[in-house]
Amino acid sequence: MTAPQADRWRVWRDPDHGWIAGVCAGIADHLGIAPALVRALAVLGLIFFLIPTAVAYVALALVLRPKPKTLFASPEQEAFWRGLQADPRATLDTTTARLRALDRRLARAEALVSSDEFELRRGFRDLGT
Repeated sequence: MTAPQADRWRVWRDPDHGWIAGVCAGIADHLGIAPALVRALAVLGLIFFLIPTAVAYVALALVLRPKPKTLFASPEQEAFWRGLQADPRATLDTTTARLRALDRRLARAEALVSSDEFELRRGFRDLGT
């Protein structure tokens, strides 16, 4: 079972891909950027603002829940939701194109099934058995 739709937009800790508690990996995953960039920003924060950065990291480690294994049912579903978050217009265009292609296939199948030739072939097939 997958997580509810609202949970897909949450920020999660990602302990499977994280170094300490998975906070930087979870933030990077949510933003769709490389975890190394978030980790570098965290290190810079520790260098220049030690106490606020450390407190923020510990607070996030305690507040954020770990990313569930069943957040997405399949890699295709994960790609769809990430694309929707990153570029909703492109995702809408892709989905619209896929639905139009499906509609064309359905119309061809419907035309074939409702044609006289289909009935004639069915009649010949029924005679052969």
